[in-house]
This record gives sequence, structure tokens and C-alpha cells, in this order.
Amino acid sequence: MEERMEERTFFRLGAVFALLGVALGAFGAHGLRGSVSPEDLATFETGVRYQVYHALGLLIVAQAVILVFSGSLYALVLTGQRWMGAVTPAGGLCFLVGWGLLAWAAGKR
Repeated sequence: MEERMEERTFFRLGAVFALLGVALGAFGAHGLRGSVSPEDLATFETGVRYQVYHALGLLIVAQAVILVFSGSLYALVLTGQRWMGAVTPAGGLCFLVGWGLLAWAAGKR
């Protein structure tokens, strides 16, 4: 249950940041053109591009989290291959590291 909530959180964040990236990209292309220097417009576009890259990264993380953690548990039960349980702690560790880094980053602001 908890891993589903974390997966949804990453997915929602990825979707929101992708939406904002597209909106900001449109604003830059239509609202800023002619209002700022070409160099500033290029800098703005770089910011939008990196935002969209990271939004896609969050969407991928949402899928990878469930694949590594939950997927190993599903595979263990459905195949009877108990060695697959060894992968589960790696997924759990990824959860812990990810949330810890997020908390650390939030504290740095």
C-alpha cells in the first residue's frame, strides 16, 4: 500500500512538472519572444528543457520503484523462486535513499 502511494507521488510530480514545462515552453516561445534578448530566451529554453527531462525522470522513477520493490515480491510469490526475495531489500533501500535525499534537499532551501 505504502509503495503505491510513493509511486503515485512520483507520477503526480512528474506529470505536474511536465505540464508546467510545456506551459512555460509555450510562454517562452510566444510570450517572451521579442521581449527579451535571444540569449535570455535561449537560457529560458534551457531551463524548460531540463525541467521536462527531470519530469520524465520522475515518471520513470515511479515505474522503476514498483518494478524493483513490488515486482520482486510479485515474482517471488508467482514463481516460487525464493532467491528473488534478495532483490526486495535493494528496492526498499532505494525508497529510503530517495526519500532521505528529498528531505535533505527540502531542508537545504
